[in-house]
Amino acid sequence: MARNRVQFQKGMSFGAFQAEYGSEELCHAALLAQRWPEGFICPKCQCKKYSYCVRRRLFQCSACRAQTSLKAGTLFHKSKVPLTKWFLAIYLLTQSKNDISALELSRQLGVKYDTAWAMKHKLMAAMAERNKAYKLKGEVQIDDAYLGGQRKGTPGRGAEGKAPFLAAVETRDGKPIYIKLRTVPAFTKRAAECFAQEALHPATFVISDGLNCFEGLEIAGLAHRPIIAGRAGRRSVDPRFKWVNTCLGNIKGAITGTCRAIRRPHAGRYLAAYEYRFNRRFDLPKMVQALAAAAAKTPPKPYRSLRAETSG
Repeated sequence: MARNRVQFQKGMSFGAFQAEYGSEELCHAALLAQRWPEGFICPKCQCKKYSYCVRRRLFQCSACRAQTSLKAGTLFHKSKVPLTKWFLAIYLLTQSKNDISALELSRQLGVKYDTAWAMKHKLMAAMAERNKAYKLKGEVQIDDAYLGGQRKGTPGRGAEGKAPFLAAVETRDGKPIYIKLRTVPAFTKRAAECFAQEALHPATFVISDGLNCFEGLEIAGLAHRPIIAGRAGRRSVDPRFKWVNTCLGNIKGAITGTCRAIRRPHAGRYLAAYEYRFNRRFDLPKMVQALAAAAAKTPPKPYRSLRAETSG
């Protein structure tokens, strides 16, 4: 049997990563190319002329005299963590199919757990921002699901501690191409409508099960075909839902299998990270550069804001 070329691609080896990003100078040069690909531009007045302090690594605009660092105004804003560790975190987060826990990340980077947690969630926030740049189109399968482990209390829908989310898979020639994953406050028509407006192209044809909330897809103006399952479990073997069900199984195995405790307010970022990796799985080596570029264009995410953000 022929091997899946995407699944068995080489990716970026650790040796190749070290050769490209193994020193602070290499990481600084890589980030500089991502933030200002055509050369320095003053964040304050947009002037391109500057002087540079090598010792402090500061750029000074020749027009307004404002000083700025390469990290200022980006995801790395005010971070005392060396760029080498930031790039290693990017490497570990993008090249690992099944995610990497904050605890394991802290061991790999040699930093405290809270530092590793903040770094991971900042990078996942950058992934979430980048995911907004495109929409699914063509034929799409959609389903509802929950993210989170077992909790005490009422089982099933509405179980405490579980985060409801919608999953959509774009298919082409019978194969999954891209996915969209979004947490929702609840499975309502309004939630499905908002999901469609944010994640799906107007010309998309969507199939779903008979859950009442998916009528919101039609309210959003999409061509929608609900498929009523005759009994519980039948949908799981229906070939029309093959890929969305496969993806949901992989998502839950990858995220909850690696990161055992996922709090509901942060579920959206975990899903965004999985979506980011899945949609760029065709070229693993480029993901390091792509995420570094996304981080350079993402505004600062203070630790307190990451703790305070809620899903839905």
